[in-house]
Amino acid sequence: MRKLLLVLLSGLLISESALACTAVNIEAKDGTVVAGRTMEWALNMGWQLQYVPKGTSFKLVAPNNLDLPALNVTSKYALVGISTAMVDGAFLDGQNEKGLAVSGNFLPGFTEYESVVKTDKNYMSILQAIQFILSSYATVDEAKQNLPNYKIWGASVPKLGFIPTIHLLVTDKTGNDMVIEFIDGKMVIFDKTNGVMTNAPNYDWHTTNLRNYLNLSNTGAYVKPSNDDNLNAVNITSLGQGSGGIGLPGDYTSPSRFVKTSYLKYFAKQPQNSIEAVQQVDHLLNNVDISNGSVTEANSGHIMDEVTQWIVLKDLSNNQLYLADYNHRTNFAQIDLNEVFKLAKPMKININNIAYPTSKINNPFAN
Repeated sequence: MRKLLLVLLSGLLISESALACTAVNIEAKDGTVVAGRTMEWALNMGWQLQYVPKGTSFKLVAPNNLDLPALNVTSKYALVGISTAMVDGAFLDGQNEKGLAVSGNFLPGFTEYESVVKTDKNYMSILQAIQFILSSYATVDEAKQNLPNYKIWGASVPKLGFIPTIHLLVTDKTGNDMVIEFIDGKMVIFDKTNGVMTNAPNYDWHTTNLRNYLNLSNTGAYVKPSNDDNLNAVNITSLGQGSGGIGLPGDYTSPSRFVKTSYLKYFAKQPQNSIEAVQQVDHLLNNVDISNGSVTEANSGHIMDEVTQWIVLKDLSNNQLYLADYNHRTNFAQIDLNEVFKLAKPMKININNIAYPTSKINNPFAN
């Protein structure tokens, strides 16, 4: 009981400013699309891998004070994602059988959800949005065309004591993507993105901020020797490789992570196939991985350590999911969703209880 009270107290004390998530998409030369993301936070949300079969029924609701009827929905597509045990059906990430993926990253201070009124016919809370999108749409274009017909309002997570403010990166297996945000009470869609999303401020601010880093390069810099012998010039070279990246941000703030991930993605060589694409997304996200003790926040006398609680790599072209929690960061569990999508019943498992593989080799020289 004491442990439970401490967990709940931590949830009330922690602020959304202590949320650092990074998402990035990569397309290989063979057309494979891989969407990856990290999830950083200080509080254990009871993260679970959850499977929702095709044909599953669930309800979309309006704010209680409006006394509007719940909307019955039946899932057109099977989906697998990461949800929190605190709220039933509250996904933060996932992909469906058609190769559509959604990553929800926190956007504190810049999010104002839509307002539902008595005359509205279509609505859902933000806690239901990711499950609805993955259950209902096969492509980004389909979601872009139909999702604005619904009003999405901000519902609170009771055990946290606040409304989670998030924006969404939606990607499909063709490589098409879009970012969905809620600004001044309206749904705003940014399409044809650079395939990177972090946290605050809004997405368009981040892309504008990239203009401050156009000087960055993946090549080194040096000073050529002068042709004038009277100057006694010397050939001054860089102290190793990577001098073209001097000025690249390296801290864990959202703007810095956006710039760094965009830079690394821009200069990364395009992978040949799905295996290389998965590896490349992992390498990109390694650069924003937060180890225990690197980022802390003091709140009402409590020190909260923010870490990379989990990371997912989603091969949308082949229905493969790679998942690792903090303690298995170098040992991804590869999950064949083609087999999972055949299951008739919904399933859940805490991500910490998954049977992660081991890379231990007793004798690497044995035949």
